[in-house]
Amino acid sequence: MTINVYTEQTPNPATMKFMVNKLLINGSEDFATKESAEHSPFAKELFKFNFVSGVFFASNFVTITKTDDAEWADIEAILKEFVKGAVESELKIKEATAEEAPTFEGSETEIKIQQILHDYVRPAVEQDGGAITYKSFDEGVVTVELRGSCSGCPSSTITLKSGIQNLLQRMVPEVTEVVSEAL
Repeated sequence: MTINVYTEQTPNPATMKFMVNKLLINGSEDFATKESAEHSPFAKELFKFNFVSGVFFASNFVTITKTDDAEWADIEAILKEFVKGAVESELKIKEATAEEAPTFEGSETEIKIQQILHDYVRPAVEQDGGAITYKSFDEGVVTVELRGSCSGCPSSTITLKSGIQNLLQRMVPEVTEVVSEAL
């Protein structure tokens, strides 16, 4: 199989989404630091580039966060070629690959919130090179964690309040607010 790689800009100017024509991972993996990539051969190799400051994998893409001193015009082709070679050589994203279907836990309301986040919000957030994780529901407040290109993105607050919060309030009347937990 010939591996094709193409890039997409994300709402976060510090991140670029590198899409491939092959499923890389079920779920997602976030490596916000070089140290966190200890058990990921793929991410560890990416962090060897001095202009890479974060790596996030989901379905058929890797979102790469660059350092402030790097310009996409200078590094995009290098990273594109690296991603192509890594996928072709089947470089592992993580050492142990026991994937399972998502499990939702908690009260009936919490399970409904998690299902909505998984079915409606996750695909949209992944389109922009990010991921969303449900953390908690307490007294009407849903706490989530935004990762990948969403972490530190200037427009993530608008996405959170205008998009996710409005959707959850319409579908789950018990929800009064959605907040993001800082990493």
